[in-house]
Amino acid sequence: MCACVSIIGKENSPLYIATASADKEIELQYQVHASLDVIEEKCSTGQKQSADGRELYLGLLNSTEIYKIYGYVTNTKVKFVIVIDSSNTSFRENEVRSMFRNLHSLYTDAVCNPFYIPGEPLTSKTFDRNVRNIINTN
Repeated sequence: MCACVSIIGKENSPLYIATASADKEIELQYQVHASLDVIEEKCSTGQKQSADGRELYLGLLNSTEIYKIYGYVTNTKVKFVIVIDSSNTSFRENEVRSMFRNLHSLYTDAVCNPFYIPGEPLTSKTFDRNVRNIINTN
């Protein structure tokens, strides 16, 4: 089960954080922010090259007894972090990639809104509803 979806701006400021349960929100935010160092390290060192010059999916960033944390970075240095419960052993890598692709598509639609100010937190109710659907279906 997906526990948390987070979008972090290029200056490491949180743009959006959604959790599956409100009582674990602080713990999940800590896990997300702790994984930012791993994202920066993976982005600064030599990364796998793809046809467009850069692989967006970073893979597993951190694994604890409770959570597995996956990362994704856009071409504009916006970071997506998904936290998944470690108890869900049936979760496969291609499902995580699919979640990131869907999240990236939703993010692109949200920032294309002419009333959205770049770098500001995402407050769109449609975006929030769609992200929560991703959390609940996975």
